[in-house]
Amino acid sequence: MHRPDAPHTTDDRTADPAGRPRSAAADGPLTGLRVVDLATLFAGPGAATLLGDFGADVIKVEHPRKPDPSRGHGPAKDGVGLWWKHLGRNKRTVTADLSTPGGRDVLLRLAATADVVVENFRPGTLEKWDLGWDVLSAANPRLVLARVTAFGQVGPYARRPGFGTLAEAMSGFAATTGEPDGPPTLPPFGLADSIAGIATAYAVMAALAGRDRTGGGQVVDMAIIEPMLAVLGPQLLWYDQLGYVQPRLGNRSTNNAPRNTYRTADGGWVAVSSSAQSVAERVLRLVGHPEFVDEPWFASGTGRAAHAEEIDKVVGEWISRRSREEVLAAFESAQAAVAPVYDVRDVVADPQFRALGTVTRIEDEDLGPVRLQNVLFRLSRTPGAVRWTGRPHGADTDEVLTELGLTPPEIAALRAQGAL
Repeated sequence: MHRPDAPHTTDDRTADPAGRPRSAAADGPLTGLRVVDLATLFAGPGAATLLGDFGADVIKVEHPRKPDPSRGHGPAKDGVGLWWKHLGRNKRTVTADLSTPGGRDVLLRLAATADVVVENFRPGTLEKWDLGWDVLSAANPRLVLARVTAFGQVGPYARRPGFGTLAEAMSGFAATTGEPDGPPTLPPFGLADSIAGIATAYAVMAALAGRDRTGGGQVVDMAIIEPMLAVLGPQLLWYDQLGYVQPRLGNRSTNNAPRNTYRTADGGWVAVSSSAQSVAERVLRLVGHPEFVDEPWFASGTGRAAHAEEIDKVVGEWISRRSREEVLAAFESAQAAVAPVYDVRDVVADPQFRALGTVTRIEDEDLGPVRLQNVLFRLSRTPGAVRWTGRPHGADTDEVLTELGLTPPEIAALRAQGAL
């Protein structure tokens, strides 16, 4: 299995005339696919990023005077937003005010050449600009339009503003996350947006496969509240069939034990999981309590979960007397499932992540060499790659519009009108 891995430097790649580095992703599985990214912030743009990672030509369209807010989101270095460098990778950047006649014309030209358009405006916004599905599909009957919103295109909440945080709350995720006697807990990062981005990329590929079969494009209606609900597993089925509502359990599980985080003697933390019966038995024997294995309740995950307090006590005491490295070595020798609790510093140093090429290094025009997550998975024949980081606002406008057939005077006129 091949995957571009760290370190990547300018020594092993050359720059194209626009200053973007070339890479092996020119042979990626989505090479030849054109994606127009009209979305802002995270879920919609994240889907476009994933498509670009595997070779799609992603054209990011931003308002000429109001760039994507992700450019200013989170920490910055020397005034350069780092979130955008990550989210904007492998995208060419174009400006167009879609509410103007000139900007509308630019989008219609782009749509006519594109396979996919991704947008996350409130329902009705594209229609207000006379750029609804009827207009876009007339310009390109093979187009796939991915519409990513908090609540979807229909229903009583459709026109409400919304972000991933609301999906984390409404899906049931927050209600089941946190300590039993604590408040519902939200993740400290864009979990729902990230999951929706991955789901949207999958939905786009499904729609493109359908296009290959039928010859026509279609609309993807992605509501961010739904993928978040999907990853909660059988909770809906449990409620439907048993009336069971998943409570907050902290790090424990109703399905098995031991399953928790435990502190080591040197102040580190490890996570233990025992979804398989054989692993649970190995853990209890390792920590010196084989008598637990002979208990009738130990024979099932739910039985062990009902005795989590007793199990956690003996496992936690054993771990607390040893360093993290000693715990990891003992668990590995016993073939029991354990992992260190990492922060980002540990991730970049870990040999398994290095072997997978999970972190890549690439030259950025503003920051020099930077490290960021590599593409999401490895393909043996047509691998993806991070070819460049997020580009400056509108950096590729003239190049892209020239490709669409506009002349320099026409581009200058659009710019003078405020359309670009």
